[in-house]
Amino acid sequence: MPAPTDPIPARRTRGSRRLRNTAITLSLGGVLFTVGALGLAPQQQAPAAPSHAPAFRSTNGVEALRARVRELPADPTGWSSLGMAYVQQARSTPDAATYTRARAALRKSLVLQPSGNFAAETGMGALDASLHRFAEALTWARRATTSDPYSAPAQGVLADALTQLGRYEESYAAVQRMTDLRPDSGALARASYSWELRGDTKRARDLMEKSYQAAGTPSDKAFALTHLATLALETGDPRTAVHLADTGLAASPEDPALLEARARAHAALGRNRQAVSDYTAAIAAAPLPQYLLGLADLQESLSHPEKAEEQYGVLRAQEKLREATGGVADVDGVLFEADHGDPDRAVAMGRTALRQRPFLAVHDAMAWALHRAGRDIEAIEQADLALALGTVSAPFHYHRAMINEALGRTEAARTDLRRALGIDPHFHPVNAPRARAALSRIEAAR
Repeated sequence: MPAPTDPIPARRTRGSRRLRNTAITLSLGGVLFTVGALGLAPQQQAPAAPSHAPAFRSTNGVEALRARVRELPADPTGWSSLGMAYVQQARSTPDAATYTRARAALRKSLVLQPSGNFAAETGMGALDASLHRFAEALTWARRATTSDPYSAPAQGVLADALTQLGRYEESYAAVQRMTDLRPDSGALARASYSWELRGDTKRARDLMEKSYQAAGTPSDKAFALTHLATLALETGDPRTAVHLADTGLAASPEDPALLEARARAHAALGRNRQAVSDYTAAIAAAPLPQYLLGLADLQESLSHPEKAEEQYGVLRAQEKLREATGGVADVDGVLFEADHGDPDRAVAMGRTALRQRPFLAVHDAMAWALHRAGRDIEAIEQADLALALGTVSAPFHYHRAMINEALGRTEAARTDLRRALGIDPHFHPVNAPRARAALSRIEAAR
């Protein structure tokens, strides 16, 4: 199937609309597929998957929007605006109740305007995507794009849901429609990610730089710089990653995703004190699993088991909370359980996650869980699915290498190990040294 072309400027068609009201005062500057209630870990999975995404935002702020709905309680636009503002707020805070408030506001908008309410429908899709309910997000996105075929934000939510459901060709088409309608920062970011998934990091970088140039708010700029720093990291250029993160942090000094990107870059450069400091600051701002796991793995690599265990303990507490609330495990949870818990339980968690989200990063986590459980024939099938698009990912190749070695396929293992270390020789503080040791062991036995 043909891949989408680079985004081209949108034609001003008769039906095009610029969404000026506070229902969607956005450039849709951020990729929803990289966000969730539990977050995604760039170190552990597909490239870029950054930990926050400035998406729907209101220039008026939540309090002003609450005042507006008190004054105009029958206005569906006011309620959809408030709901979207809550969705954005929920992504930057650990307070799960914010999601409940978002859903209530969006439902109120839909009660007031049951049909043709594309703003609330788009908001519901974004909310479900944030909660990793991607099938539900797809349903809402379909409704929104039917209500308004010219809504670029609705196309963005559609693209996000399709991506996470493993329907990649359809997602590329939705991204192209979004950029045709409005080639803004959010559309360019999605286009960047679509090429990154397919292994074209140069095109991904070029498009993310365009997204940065088009960014209209500090958070949009921080988002783009986070992606650019991550791309630099995942292609073995930590010095550039530090520079990009520094640029973003100069304007947004408490941005947790930028702090994490800089922490990873410092760790790759051997600046462990700075890395620990940045991870600690990121966790203070947003105690997301990928930050906790990143700091724990770094402490483990530094032979500080007690400090590593502190972070692992928090992760275990978060996992208990997820179970208690009926949430589906994300990639971080599956990988953590595989390495620091019960591998068989990690396999069960992975199967549930795949039913909800057959995305390549989940295939990778499932592959690793199966490997840790001693089920390598099944694991290699999942590892191949994780790399089916040609994604440039050192962790993916490392995982497949270790599975191949366990199966006695040493040449395949050697190829993947060389690929992993060639992409990024510092891809993980614990696993990169293990990859070098495995490669030395295999080459010594040739």
